Amino acid sequence: MAVRDPAIDHLLELLAPLGAATARRMFGGWGVYLDGEIVVLFARGVAYAKTDALTRADFAAAGSAPFVFESRGRTVETSYWSLPEAALDSSEALRPWAQLALAAARRKPVARKARSGEDRRG
Repeated sequence: MAVRDPAIDHLLELLAPLGAATARRMFGGWGVYLDGEIVVLFARGVAYAKTDALTRADFAAAGSAPFVFESRGRTVETSYWSLPEAALDSSEALRPWAQLALAAARRKPVARKARSGEDRRG
């Protein structure tokens, strides 16, 4: 049985009043899901919430920063931004940030796989 980071248990506890909260290991960190949608990426000891063009400014205004990683010699910025530290104090404090992340996750278009033989040109 894999040992789970206590911070993940804390996040799940804080998210529980908002819906079905679960966590899965991914990329050396954790994906935290709310009602089946990934809303938080927990990596390097930091919780990053899902953002999009409609919510990113809210996170930036709160002093958050994006999750970045190096790939093939370049820095890649993701759509996950750090949660404000105070958001992890209580379910009530996390609620608005979790709702923004859930809304962003639900707005993300689902990638459609090309069928065999389908013309992939525009």
